[in-house]
Amino acid sequence: MNGGNTTNDDVCKRVPIENPPFEYSDLKKAIPPHCFKRSLIRSSYYLLCDLIMVYGLYYIASNYIPLLPKPPLLAYMAWPIYWFCQGTLFMGLWTTGHDLGHNSFSEYPWLDDTIGFIIHSSFLTPYFSFKYSHRRHHAHSGSMEYDEVWIPKKKSDKLYSEILNNPLGNLFIMLTGELIGFPLYFVMNVHGRDYDKFASHFNPNSPMFNDGERSLIWLSIGGVFVTAYALYQVALTAGVKWLFCIYGGPYLVFNIHFMMITFLNHTHPSMPHYDSKAWNWKRSALATVDRDYYGILNGVFKHLTNAHTIHHFFSTIPQYHMVEATNAIKPILGEYYKYDDTPYLKAFWRDTKECIYAKPDEGQEDSGIYWFCK
Repeated sequence: MNGGNTTNDDVCKRVPIENPPFEYSDLKKAIPPHCFKRSLIRSSYYLLCDLIMVYGLYYIASNYIPLLPKPPLLAYMAWPIYWFCQGTLFMGLWTTGHDLGHNSFSEYPWLDDTIGFIIHSSFLTPYFSFKYSHRRHHAHSGSMEYDEVWIPKKKSDKLYSEILNNPLGNLFIMLTGELIGFPLYFVMNVHGRDYDKFASHFNPNSPMFNDGERSLIWLSIGGVFVTAYALYQVALTAGVKWLFCIYGGPYLVFNIHFMMITFLNHTHPSMPHYDSKAWNWKRSALATVDRDYYGILNGVFKHLTNAHTIHHFFSTIPQYHMVEATNAIKPILGEYYKYDDTPYLKAFWRDTKECIYAKPDEGQEDSGIYWFCK
């Protein structure tokens, strides 16, 4: 996957903006046919491994951390280690739920939706609500008008281009997004598309859904409510502190991973966005960045980090074939393919500073092509 060592200037060099010379069919022909096959057995194996690891960490933390000897310094160190490890596994398990929404888990959509509903509900995520809005994200990725998430602010938005365009403002945006961005996105559509009225993944009448989707939005809300009620009962029985240690801490780490991964896959100094004058679907799928998450985390996150571009072209390719499929189309994509192996924490800090708002180049105001500015 590594595109070779690059300097910061090289990795931030703008990608081509000409319409790509290849077609969707050219990419599909280049990918080995077996990459499109979804094996229920193999997918279930990876899911089972995730569940075993999550339960194993829970068992160790709940049974052994409380037994650590006094003074409590060791416990104060052990809990954050558990939170990071468990929160990282939460992110991997949540990503499996995302894959289920794309029907890349098996050949049976009803089974994928059933498992996905259970997984996402357990992380307080409205499964069908996200499935529908995320489908529209894939249909309009990179659009300044119709994408569903991480749409760049424009220079005319003075809050971002002037008031928050400084180190302190950048730190505020970063911390707010990382700590509470996940629930705010689902509840208030923060970082989402602007609609003519209030939009929420918890509102069946939200403008982001059509009439045929609204009944399953109610089901999604019910799934989240059941999980919230179960957590409430745990808090009553074992205490709020215990609930935070076992679930809340890892959930916060999961929130941080989610916001960072989705931001980095769709935000980069070299990457343009388009309005309706210039947008098309090929440009949409190419408005993505593959990143490296220290090797092993790429696998934990089901390769949505280091093989995100292929996911936007062929969203039903299962996670265990995404890297092979990416390597198959890279020669065709050429300079249109963007890979950044900058350590992800460093890249996150760089891109939050350099991608404050977007505007067309001077003299190109009618081009429909927007570039990030700081």
